[in-house]
Amino acid sequence: MRLKNEFQHVSLQDPQSIQELLISIAEGIGKGEVTFSDEEGVLTLQPNGLLDFKITASEGASRHKIELKVSWNKQNKPLSTTPLKIA
Repeated sequence: MRLKNEFQHVSLQDPQSIQELLISIAEGIGKGEVTFSDEEGVLTLQPNGLLDFKITASEGASRHKIELKVSWNKQNKPLSTTPLKIA
């Protein structure tokens, strides 16, 4: 049994194409299902519950970078409804 299924795609894209891809990812997250595919394979993820989100931006002398990371656990624990008390 495979424990980890991965999808990776690397290419050069113009800014409008990147925007369209990011919109597709955002819409998929909103719908609860994101499917990634290319000639190498297909991977469908089902984000739900609370998601961890990390964004990093950096500017170097000749290279600029934006990194986005979204992750979640398949089985989220239910949120506690008990109020926090600190004495």
